[in-house]
Amino acid sequence: MGGPSVQDIDSTDVHAPSDASTRGDESPDGSVKHDLQSPSALVPSSAAVNHHVREGYGFRAASGISTPVINSTQVVAEVASPLPDLHGLGWPEAKSTVSRLYATPEERAAREKRMAAAVRTILECIGEDPDREGLLRTPDRYAQALMWMTRGYEERLADIINDAVFAEDHDEMVLVREIDISSLCEHHLVPFTGKIAIAYIPNQLVLGLSKLARIAETFSRRLQVQERLTKQIAIAVQEAIKPRGVAVVMEAT
Repeated sequence: MGGPSVQDIDSTDVHAPSDASTRGDESPDGSVKHDLQSPSALVPSSAAVNHHVREGYGFRAASGISTPVINSTQVVAEVASPLPDLHGLGWPEAKSTVSRLYATPEERAAREKRMAAAVRTILECIGEDPDREGLLRTPDRYAQALMWMTRGYEERLADIINDAVFAEDHDEMVLVREIDISSLCEHHLVPFTGKIAIAYIPNQLVLGLSKLARIAETFSRRLQVQERLTKQIAIAVQEAIKPRGVAVVMEAT
């Protein structure tokens, strides 16, 4: 089930090591410029001129560090950003997704309490007694389990990819097969499982092999349909290393 998702990139868009000095926050003349509207303005200049850090890849700030965690009450300014997603989650995202990402422990506990109350209502509606011994703690357990099964909403691709992008003169296909995934169908909220294969042709940069499986797991731990899941994975790989091409194939039940 589910067809392949393929993302092609213009072969002229080459991220070779020779252009590292002109990416991110460093100008071609070697000087470092900080934009007050850019996440890189929060990073010391030593990080900005570190040529070993691949700037601007894979849903991460141009500074080469992970997106900073902020309090949920803090307003996130909508400023120009080189990122496909300012919050580092990938797409799509909703207001509630951002709220969960930046939730405090108190807000998380309140959310689980509301979920438990909803589960109790469901138990009553199907004809059960939520006060009987076997179901007393079921609402709390299910709320915690559902938060765990959808933990992909709390994971930033920047943190997952980290610095596992390497300059490598390799032009043959890289393929990782038999990646096990488990997700929830967004139409019925029931589980489905499957295997994913990810392939790409490098363009001066390669991604740590384990990161391909991590990217797949992150997106699968959200409410999904197979078509969107494969596309999200393909776009994440494309944004991370700008390969000549990337393909994702999934078989699920």
